[in-house]
Amino acid sequence: MSSVTARIKEVKQPRGGYLRPSSMQVIDFSDGKILNEEENVHYSIMGMVVDYLTRFMMGEDIREAFQISILGAEKAKEYIGDNVKEEFDDYLNGIKGLDNNSIINACKVSTFDVWYRNLYDALLAKSAKEVNPNEDTIMNIRILVERSISFWKKYGPIKVVGFTFEEKGYTETVNSGDGDFLTQDTMWDFKVSKRPPTNKHTLQLLMYYIMGIHSGKPEFKGINKIGIFNPRLNKAFLYDLNNVSADTIKEIEDNIICYES
Repeated sequence: MSSVTARIKEVKQPRGGYLRPSSMQVIDFSDGKILNEEENVHYSIMGMVVDYLTRFMMGEDIREAFQISILGAEKAKEYIGDNVKEEFDDYLNGIKGLDNNSIINACKVSTFDVWYRNLYDALLAKSAKEVNPNEDTIMNIRILVERSISFWKKYGPIKVVGFTFEEKGYTETVNSGDGDFLTQDTMWDFKVSKRPPTNKHTLQLLMYYIMGIHSGKPEFKGINKIGIFNPRLNKAFLYDLNNVSADTIKEIEDNIICYES
């Protein structure tokens, strides 16, 4: 059994991928801001912080915005002890906005996600106390969140945050995975990598789309596009799902997600 991202690592895609990133429409946003080079926080933490802080700054309750981190802290408590939950609560309560202290606390809070997602990785990962973003990192996170908020003002409103695929969307082969955002007709994923999307990213979204349809959940009805927004590049990448062949969908259903006939 695998998560969506773990399953993708096991898959050999056809040349160019099931969905070539080059076939996506590129939408360029320009704000004149230049990001700093000397970040000292892992890109995976950066991605979570930007995602969760964006949700929080757009009005979502903090416990909803950082829900996965909270679940991770509960799991960490089982292995480390009660003190870790007190430490976590101090960090969470210190998130008020986009001031320096809030961003530092958001970075520390987000380190707890891994306890929920992958226990083995959690035992090897840096602790919250070891994650201390420098000034360049703090400034970059602020810019990335501000860009994300601007993006949603144009491409929102958001209908669903943090979607999952219970219960018919999952299989014995792919038994976990959760996406970022749904709008009226588009499934969006947020990335903060320094490079454009890869075929692993496009396969991830195709799997999410197919799993959403199989789940039977009403929020996936009407979704006809998939998109990636990267605030670091300040670009969106969009694809019309009507252009995906039925053969490609069936290949992913049968041989990657492995639905039973």
